[in-house]
Amino acid sequence: MAQRLDQLFYSRTAREVAQDLLGKQLVRLLDGRRLSGCIVETEAYCDTEEKDLACHGDRANNGRPTSRTAVMFGLAGHAYVYFTYGVHWMFNIVTGQEGQANAVLIRALEPLEGLEIMAQNRHGRSQAQLTSGPARLTQALAIDKSLNAANLCDPQGVIWIEDAPPIAAAQISAGPRIGLGKTPEPWLSMPWRYWITDNPFVSR
Repeated sequence: MAQRLDQLFYSRTAREVAQDLLGKQLVRLLDGRRLSGCIVETEAYCDTEEKDLACHGDRANNGRPTSRTAVMFGLAGHAYVYFTYGVHWMFNIVTGQEGQANAVLIRALEPLEGLEIMAQNRHGRSQAQLTSGPARLTQALAIDKSLNAANLCDPQGVIWIEDAPPIAAAQISAGPRIGLGKTPEPWLSMPWRYWITDNPFVSR
C-alpha cells in the first residue's frame, strides 16, 4: 500500500506542489469503497509575493481571509472545496505557509479504482469523461462542501493523496490557467497550469 503524502510535502510553494502532484494518486473512501485516480492536471494559485488576482485569497477582502477562503490561509495539506457557477464543486489542496493564501486546484485525474461508482455518480458517462475536468472529478468522487477543510494527512481520513514515482520534467507541460474570466494580465497568462503531456484524461 502506497503511503499518504505528509504535511511536509504540501508545505512548499503552490507551483512546486502542483508539479510534484502529477502522477500521485487521489483517493476517496466512499461507503468503504476506494475511488481513485492518477492526478494528470493541476493549477497553482497565489504563488507569488505580489497579489495573484486569479486567486480567491488575494482577490477578495484585500487579501485577508473570508469565511469562504479561510481554509486557504490555514495549514498545508488540507482540502479547500468551494462552489462555483452555482453548479460545481472544485477540489483544491492548501499549500505553503500558514497565514498566506496558497493552493493547488486538481483539474483532472486518470480514473483507476471504483470506476463503476464513478460512472453512477456521473450519470453513466464514459470512462473518458469521468474525471477529465475539475467539476467532473468532484462529481465522480462525491467531493462536496462536507470535505472542505479535511486533513489530507489524517490516517483516519476519507480523502488523501498517495505517493507514486515522480513524473519526469520532460513529460510535464505548462500553460495559462483556465476559466479565469476577466482576470487582468499578467495573471491571466501566467503559465501555472501543469499537465502530463499527451495524457488523454487532461481536461479539454
